Amino acid sequence: MFEAANIRDWIGLPVVDESDDKVGNLESIYYDTATSEPAFGSVTTGVMGFTKLVFVPLIGATVTPKHLSVTFGKKLIKDAPTIATDGELTAELEPEVFAHYGLEYRTGSGGERRLGRR
Repeated sequence: MFEAANIRDWIGLPVVDESDDKVGNLESIYYDTATSEPAFGSVTTGVMGFTKLVFVPLIGATVTPKHLSVTFGKKLIKDAPTIATDGELTAELEPEVFAHYGLEYRTGSGGERRLGRR
């Protein structure tokens, strides 16, 4: 496994947890607005007819030709804040996503949001 040069190339592929259990499929990438580095992935989970997006940090994530491997457990990921598959990450939910994983959340000096989707 190796770090992805362009993580967007893995959109649509499976995401596996630290134990290689499949969590879902990578739907999109959210970038840190201060650094332009990939920070979180949104992962499609659920069953047909009832799917949702959960967020998982990309800290320490690695890739293989067939999947993205993240450094968090499936249960923690599945319990993360969610949005509808056609929804959008709101400013109010953004700090909750960071807090769920025990990560520090800071807005920009002018109050700018921390995550942006590209």
